[in-house]
Amino acid sequence: MRRGAGGGRRPVARLLLHALALLLLLGCANASAEPADGVAVVPRPTRVVVGEGRYELRPNTVIRAAPGTAVVARQLAAYLAPALGYHLAVRETRTPGAGGVLLALDPELRALGPEGYRLDVHVDGVRIAAPALAGLFYGVQTLRQLLPAEIFGARPAPDGVRWTLPVVSIEDRPRFAWRGLHLDVARHFMPVDVVKRQLELMALHKMNTFHWHLTDDQGWRLEIRRYPRLTRVGAWRTGSLVGWPQRDTTRERFDGVPHGGFYTQAEVREIVAFARARFITVVPEIEMPGHAQAAIAAYPELGVTGDTVPVWTRWGVSRTILNPERSTVRFMQGVLDEVLALFPSPFIHVGGDEAAKDQWRASRRVQQLIRARGLRNEDELQSWFIHQMDAWLAARGRRLVGWDEILEGGLAPNAVVMSWRGTQGGEDAARAGHDVVMAPVRHTYFDSYQTEAREEEPGEPLAIDNFLPLERVYQFDPLAGLEPAHRPRVLGAQGQLWSEYIPDGRNLEHKAYPRAIALAEVVWSAPDRRDYGDFRARLAVHLGRLETMGINFRRP
Repeated sequence: MRRGAGGGRRPVARLLLHALALLLLLGCANASAEPADGVAVVPRPTRVVVGEGRYELRPNTVIRAAPGTAVVARQLAAYLAPALGYHLAVRETRTPGAGGVLLALDPELRALGPEGYRLDVHVDGVRIAAPALAGLFYGVQTLRQLLPAEIFGARPAPDGVRWTLPVVSIEDRPRFAWRGLHLDVARHFMPVDVVKRQLELMALHKMNTFHWHLTDDQGWRLEIRRYPRLTRVGAWRTGSLVGWPQRDTTRERFDGVPHGGFYTQAEVREIVAFARARFITVVPEIEMPGHAQAAIAAYPELGVTGDTVPVWTRWGVSRTILNPERSTVRFMQGVLDEVLALFPSPFIHVGGDEAAKDQWRASRRVQQLIRARGLRNEDELQSWFIHQMDAWLAARGRRLVGWDEILEGGLAPNAVVMSWRGTQGGEDAARAGHDVVMAPVRHTYFDSYQTEAREEEPGEPLAIDNFLPLERVYQFDPLAGLEPAHRPRVLGAQGQLWSEYIPDGRNLEHKAYPRAIALAEVVWSAPDRRDYGDFRARLAVHLGRLETMGINFRRP
């Protein structure tokens, strides 16, 4: 199941655990001692040529912004200032000149695409050029990684650090357009500063799509002014399950600690603007028709029975589901009205997964609706529901995204399929002419354990009961199962962070990094440029940067 909430872990023989640990150790020993390109940049660029000598940033270095680039030039100065202890001057210029750091838009680089760039470091200056601002921004991220790790500090570095870059020529472009990271804030609410910190880390690793899971059974996190009870009631639960769900629910324990929170529309606009400045698109997710108990707790008429239910305190899949009346469709479209005003993203995610249909099967009224609409079963009824949202969003110039269950009962014509139960659903959708985002649980669920021998690692925090090692993330290829003719339908891939067992920002960082870095390279770098041993060599250097930033990553 997507939320991975159930069951105790199957016992594993200690001998097998030690054998696995030995294999991993041997793999690390075989990793390259030095990066193959001579520079520890992640994700690995398309082409790197290292020269002789170095260029040094000094207090009098000028960042020269060619026409149209001043916004990125100022970002570069802001990135460097805390560790330098001073702001480099930014000057807008119409002439190429010499010396300093030049940022320029160059239409001759259009073959690199809007996110590609070229970075040239000479002994007497630096030039970053790109066909569009997004590429220029990614060139800035690479430049930061060429400097000493201290440049990522939040305060002036100690005396004696020389801010030098190697002479190098880098040409770079991404493999996929959708390079994403997902964050569930419904199970555990994450404050605005935690969300922004994740966006900043995404930008550093050239990821460009933030999938924000805002509603679920355990909480509704988005202010909807038309329906104030969604946050007044739906944003708060009386407690949370301790540990994993049990088949015998009488054995479950709850902490009894009220939990909740929501984002005001002003805060959402602040986060969206913060992301946009880093060339990240925020894709909101509003779950329907399943995973909706928090909404039904706020407005019982949305449910099948009309009974009052609480915001759910367990993990897993609630059997509570939205009723399929047209009034409920209109209610959810009213929610989406305000969502569209807050999120300029061309994509709007409506969930569609794990919709338990027991209540629909047991309801005389729902069975009447199935017959009246000429449908065969409950799967087709869910498809009918999703079709209503698809047509409504398409009429407003947006595209519906749903988890791969939306394939069941017939796929809405404009829908993008996010394939989580493996890649088969995505492959089938691509062959049928639909766009796809690959998000398979086996390779991209970062809320899973990072070690099989977790009893021997007492510092390893509780996680969903799956095992996802760093190397398996790195070996993922979103196109592996598709014929060449259908591969253009794969927009990209993303990592998932479900928050049942992610209570705060530090735990979030521990589960996300370095696995999110491995996925960033999967979706950015060409397959022939990827090598796990070389990645580990570059990662060893890169983790020093994250350490300087104070990121609570897990050492691989």
